Amino acid sequence: MNAFEAQRAFEEQLRAHSRVTPSAAPVWRRSTLRMVLYTELLLLDSLSILAGFHVAAGTRDGNWLSLAGINVGVFLLPIALGTALASGTYSLNCLRYPVSGVKSIFSAFFFSIFVVLLGSYLLTAELPLSRVQLAEGAILSLVLLMVGRLMFRRHVRAVTGGRLLDELVIIDGVSLDVAGNAVALDARIINLSPNPRDPQMLHRLGTTVIGFDRVIVACTKEHRAVWALLLKGMNIKGEILVPQFNALGAIGVDAFDGKDTLVVSQGPLNMPNRAKKRALDLAITVPAVLALAPLMILVAILIKLESPGPVLFAQDRVGRGNRLFKIMKFRSMRVTLCDANGNVSASRDDDRITKVGRFIRKTSIDELPQLLNVLRGDMSVVGPRPHALGSRAADHLFWEIDERYWHRHTLKPGMTGLAQVRGFRGATDRRVDLTNRLQADMEYIDGWDIWRDITILFKTLRVIVHSNAF
Repeated sequence: MNAFEAQRAFEEQLRAHSRVTPSAAPVWRRSTLRMVLYTELLLLDSLSILAGFHVAAGTRDGNWLSLAGINVGVFLLPIALGTALASGTYSLNCLRYPVSGVKSIFSAFFFSIFVVLLGSYLLTAELPLSRVQLAEGAILSLVLLMVGRLMFRRHVRAVTGGRLLDELVIIDGVSLDVAGNAVALDARIINLSPNPRDPQMLHRLGTTVIGFDRVIVACTKEHRAVWALLLKGMNIKGEILVPQFNALGAIGVDAFDGKDTLVVSQGPLNMPNRAKKRALDLAITVPAVLALAPLMILVAILIKLESPGPVLFAQDRVGRGNRLFKIMKFRSMRVTLCDANGNVSASRDDDRITKVGRFIRKTSIDELPQLLNVLRGDMSVVGPRPHALGSRAADHLFWEIDERYWHRHTLKPGMTGLAQVRGFRGATDRRVDLTNRLQADMEYIDGWDIWRDITILFKTLRVIVHSNAF
């Protein structure tokens, strides 16, 4: 059975053994439902602001057909909503805690008022409303925002039944009755025995948790530590069901079905930050593919002329959530000598590398096809570099040296990263070569910021040609 057939059989087994209460199953995934609710809430806030200023203008002028109040609202809306989105106002917390949501939108609204007033003063431009009308409009808008938000909470409860997350419960060696609409899986039946030294198992686990917002593991005491380790690399909210506190590196406490859980993992990026990172990826990748297309065609021709075989080299790499994906590179080695698993790192005098291959590796041109990986969503422009399954340092597999290695996959892998701009690239002959990269990757994940991504991109331009690249 090949890898594709094995994965297909696993997915069929997964569907066969998942259990969910049919009457409680939502028509949509709850992640999709939340997006619909966020959109509805954004429209409700917009109407509240527009209606507040329109009513203020109409009561003063007696002309309800006047668009003066609407025009002021239109000026305010982009600033208020943009500020609200950037500050995470439209998030899970605003659906759970309406009072907190009211405070957030109030702050964004006051900021927009300040910006409009400051702009009109600096530009010496008159607003279509008087100061009294502007004050009345602001007060009415705030009242409508508050009432709308509080009433919207009832709508949220009616639509979701009080459950906002898609939940998966993995049961490993214990007895547990799962109520409600959570999906329950028996780890032993679907062959999910926790093992941090088995990349294929980690890939199956990563495939299993796709589409879920929260993963709870109920297991024996002996397996809690290893499950906590695996969940930390899944880019998801992972929890261990425990009767009492223990030392699992928990980052919070929660509950499921009346039982305590320890939160041991949490995806590093919230929805606004994921949107920012994806927008940066597309803003760079689409123009880059168009601009570099002639160079990529030329390189493909040279590779084909020098040695027989495919132009591109595809290899399994570990991606986000420890799931495997096919990375694409220009082939730089002779086909008969290519190392599919990456067991042997390229060296300075490696006779497997062709003449064209040596040049494109030295200049990092061989990495350009990864722009297509970024477009597909397998990779990001900036992130921890993905490694082959057989990658070694000092004759040890990477994860054998430090099991925290799996934690670096909570973000999408990148074409470049903090480790690369610090010079940690090339062969890993010593254990410290991996340790340095891992430390840089964990530092990047823990302190992610969109401006850091931009800084890394600029620094990458200085190390495209590097002494350690061969």
